[in-house]
Amino acid sequence: MRARFVTTLVAALSALLLGLVWSPQATATLTEGARSAAAVGGTFRNPLNTGPDPFVTYTNGAYHLTTTQGDSIKMWRSPSLSTLLKSDPITVWRDTDPSRNKNIWAAEFYRFNNRWYMYYTADDGVDERHRLYVLESDADDPAGPYHFKAKLTPPNHVDDFAIDPGILQHNGRLYLAYSGINAHQHNGLNIAPMSNPYTVSGNAVAINGAGGCPEVREGPEFLYRNGRTWMTYSTCDTGKPDYQVWMMSLPSGADPLVPGNWQQHSGPVFSRNDARGVFGPGHHAFFRSPDGTEDWIVYHAKTTSVFTYSDRTTRAQKISWRADGSPDLGAPLALGATQNLPSGDPGSGNHWINDDGRSSGNGTVTYQGAWNSGTGCAAQCFWSDDHWSDRAGNTATFTFTGTRIALLSVKDTGNGIAAIRIDGGAEQRVDFYGAIRTGETLQYLSPRLAYGTHTLQIRVTGERNPSSSAGFVSVDRAEVYTD
Repeated sequence: MRARFVTTLVAALSALLLGLVWSPQATATLTEGARSAAAVGGTFRNPLNTGPDPFVTYTNGAYHLTTTQGDSIKMWRSPSLSTLLKSDPITVWRDTDPSRNKNIWAAEFYRFNNRWYMYYTADDGVDERHRLYVLESDADDPAGPYHFKAKLTPPNHVDDFAIDPGILQHNGRLYLAYSGINAHQHNGLNIAPMSNPYTVSGNAVAINGAGGCPEVREGPEFLYRNGRTWMTYSTCDTGKPDYQVWMMSLPSGADPLVPGNWQQHSGPVFSRNDARGVFGPGHHAFFRSPDGTEDWIVYHAKTTSVFTYSDRTTRAQKISWRADGSPDLGAPLALGATQNLPSGDPGSGNHWINDDGRSSGNGTVTYQGAWNSGTGCAAQCFWSDDHWSDRAGNTATFTFTGTRIALLSVKDTGNGIAAIRIDGGAEQRVDFYGAIRTGETLQYLSPRLAYGTHTLQIRVTGERNPSSSAGFVSVDRAEVYTD
């Protein structure tokens, strides 16, 4: 145990020094007031998950995360934000009712009266038949088990399209907020009163939110501070690179069912950051740091400006508050930017290894054969560089000390199939092809290993699937876990 502690401490100090020397990309690193925990595994890098539509809550000593999976509701949990990517999912709900067991999207979960309520949307395979539902936990655990509780239907929208349920808690009452048909849009903002966590007790009212794009107003979320309730929501088609977040606010004593009480904020409050390679940031939620002193946003975004519903990965970053009392969501950070963990997060000692051999911990990478290297991938790559080869038999070998390793790199139309193996064991074929070029994509996550020194070898096979134009394999970043 002592040897492992020393190794972890050395790795963490290396990470601190590297962050100070090589951090033009990592705009959120080690700033004034950074906690001393930053010196001992106190940083993390996105993505947190490969799915979209995230929701996070910290409770019972762990972060709990849901993202859209389609056929079920899955939850990831971990004591540190830095280890969510490698945590194993728990299936908390799978439905047998054919009217609501397909296209299960955007689950959110809240605790009321020692029970957890899971809100989500689902259909029978036809998008227009998406409706809202709620589950109730059997005990006081956000990971379930759950049982079906109710369909959520405002009387004036008995059988209308509805998605993205969220719960507004205002003046001691609950309200259902969602995106659905209203007088303004097919996917517009609606708010309806609730008599308890599973019963809609009155008509929904339409909120006419601005948005810069005509298509949607969806994913309403809420912050409460400085005498106001802040409602943020996503606008534009989520396939667009311009998918973004807008905001309205409500005085603490005002009735949320009176549309005129909502004050519109001018312009987007969270939007694409081309310089950092971030496109379509939105469908977000908010969570508190483990010690309750910080507010954070969790959201999905893409690394491509192409119109696509793929490549939406879950990311998180800290938000702040302006002098006028309004939330400042900032600008989305580059995927892979090194950030301080939320205050009170214990960390895990995980670290990165870059394709050029730099590492924030105890790790290296070596190459056999002729590999290309350069900075042409820019914001799509960690430290703006990667290695790539299409020569069959060429290898790249990461040597690392830990329990698990994740390999992230570019997917592309000219990429082929790699053979990957751990510690010289059996090879596993992994296809690096992508119909759209995307960066820092999770290509491979190793099985759990006994703590110690291991190798991950990537071999170029020269093979490709019929859709690919070539057989290149890209090597960019490895994330090493030590718990």
